[in-house]
Amino acid sequence: MAGGRREPMRVGAGLGALLCALHVQAACRDTTVTQELLKEGFHRDLLVKVELGEDAGGCAVAAQVRLPPGIYVDPYELATLQQHNLTKAVLFPDVIDVEAPEYLARDVVLLLFLEPEARCSRCFRATVPVHARYHRPAEGTGEASVVLESPEVLLCCCHSHLSAECWEPAEVDTPCSSDNTRPCQWHSPKHRPASEESMLRVPVGLREHNSLVCALTLLTTGLCSGLILAAACKYGHFSQ
Repeated sequence: MAGGRREPMRVGAGLGALLCALHVQAACRDTTVTQELLKEGFHRDLLVKVELGEDAGGCAVAAQVRLPPGIYVDPYELATLQQHNLTKAVLFPDVIDVEAPEYLARDVVLLLFLEPEARCSRCFRATVPVHARYHRPAEGTGEASVVLESPEVLLCCCHSHLSAECWEPAEVDTPCSSDNTRPCQWHSPKHRPASEESMLRVPVGLREHNSLVCALTLLTTGLCSGLILAAACKYGHFSQ
């Protein structure tokens, strides 16, 4: 008899927890985030758009993007853009080897500050230049794929409070803006928006062409060196 009573109590408790979770999720309006790679080739623009489920209320809005080894942001170009107030972003780490190929590079985290859109109080967007790295020659295909994960939406509020049911603290150690040197608490949504990946296809060489490329490179180098040496001997003035 006791076991029969416990079973309905467990079912009731589980149903109550489920209803509570659904109520919290309904109270927290969904935040949508989209990203798009503009232009073509090795040098692109990354466009990030965010629509919050509620008004930001004066909070700073940012997107945290994890860049895989096959793509990077040039810190010198980024510094120039920030000097002209064309974008606001922070790189982790801030020292990046822009000449390294994909197989010698590592992941980079980009914290991109978003600007509000004029026609929508809950909409934010930002654009930053990104560049593809050179990849190893592939076998059987002339392209390499670089997968860009969906950004994480972050809010930073120094003068207001966010709902604890909808937002949780995020481990981001950077000021809310370039004008504020005091680190404030960043928050990320508890109910993450649907993941949306972007695919960047990078042209690469074919591995079966390695011998041909090496032979042509060696031949061209020898020919050019011979022409330079012949011109130097014919027209050069050598002191005796």
